[in-house]
Amino acid sequence: MIGLLGGSFDPPHNGHVALARAALEQLPIDRLVVLVAERPGHREAPIVEAETRLRLARAAFPDADVQLEANAFTVDALRGSRFDDAVFILGADQAAAFGTWKEPDEVLKHVELGVGTRAGYPKPDLSRYGDRVLTFELDSPNVSSSEVRRRVAAGEMIDDLVPPGVARLVEALGLYR
Repeated sequence: MIGLLGGSFDPPHNGHVALARAALEQLPIDRLVVLVAERPGHREAPIVEAETRLRLARAAFPDADVQLEANAFTVDALRGSRFDDAVFILGADQAAAFGTWKEPDEVLKHVELGVGTRAGYPKPDLSRYGDRVLTFELDSPNVSSSEVRRRVAAGEMIDDLVPPGVARLVEALGLYR
């Protein structure tokens, strides 16, 4: 089974890595594919261009198949059976908003959802999707891409928030200043 982890990754951080690691350990996933959204359909435009975010994601997930995804919405990326036998990996916060995604029922015709839940955070109610939702436990740091960007802009260290390769690239490329 393929595990799909999608996002803007602007930049990728330790929370993304922890989510992927927990999914690989607890779900029947043989291969991780990370999809870097070129132009996310549900968020503001990324701060850093797509090719640079692709480099950052490859630094964060060196053992994964990291690809640039041209489709703005998950459902469009999944159409056409490009990813057969796959589980789309989400944190509980993203999963709580799954019903607002473009064509969520269509998404679940193509993949199952793998939802990482954390202690202290409410589990999203996805019961209407039945057995198309798999849950797993997640021990993840409380970190966000916006916090990483804020720290970089303030000249603060980010070593505790991102993988070392990401920190090196952010510094070397002068990102988020």
